[in-house]
Amino acid sequence: MDILVEQNLQSVRRQMELACLASGRKPDEVKLLLATKTVPVDKLEQAMQAGETLFGENKAQELRSKFPLMQQYGQVEWHFIGHLQTNKVKDVIKYVTLIHSVDRLKLGQALHQQLRNEHKTMDILVQINTSYEESKFGVLPEAALELVEQLSQFDSLNIKGLMTIGKLGARRDETRDCFRLLKQLQMQIKAKELPRVEMGILSMGMSGDYTVAIEEGATIIRVGTNVFGQRYLPDGYYWNEDVRGG
Repeated sequence: MDILVEQNLQSVRRQMELACLASGRKPDEVKLLLATKTVPVDKLEQAMQAGETLFGENKAQELRSKFPLMQQYGQVEWHFIGHLQTNKVKDVIKYVTLIHSVDRLKLGQALHQQLRNEHKTMDILVQINTSYEESKFGVLPEAALELVEQLSQFDSLNIKGLMTIGKLGARRDETRDCFRLLKQLQMQIKAKELPRVEMGILSMGMSGDYTVAIEEGATIIRVGTNVFGQRYLPDGYYWNEDVRGG
């Protein structure tokens, strides 16, 4: 096993426990999702050997190539955490148990149609742009409830909660504001008691801010760099790609 990956995982797990302790939470309330963008399969295997089984991919093409390779190493759970174009829906739903990034009605409609064709249902999160940054995807906070109400009409979609990305390169207090806003939206939407809407999951926090996210109520954190090392492509490759086709 790659000692660096194992040590990094131990460090992240330790920081997760400390953040839970600081906020009066139990460590088992928070899941660690390993973000696999550009990470080679051999490193993912090393993470599996260390006991990790939850992985998230940003790109449909990478998910399609990694899924069969990873299955030979054991049972793992895949989530989709990147911007999803409507023309990639059919590919993605083959492999994942949860889509974190549903941010528009058009995508919900595409998912619903494909899932109905396949007689399936899918768990999803609604992505919120809590930082109001133009470089990011996600519905704006003031439009979140309306989108959730619209998506709740699709009986193939189970809305399990919300997802956000903290303000990139921001001060700790600015990032905290993003996560706190997501928590507030969660409570507001939950109070509406909409059909097929549970609001039990808050997916927020990445390598640079996951401890703050835990303190503010995250139930899934998405960590890649702190485990696998620095990647070589800019954030725009993952969060602000060309959206033609969906």
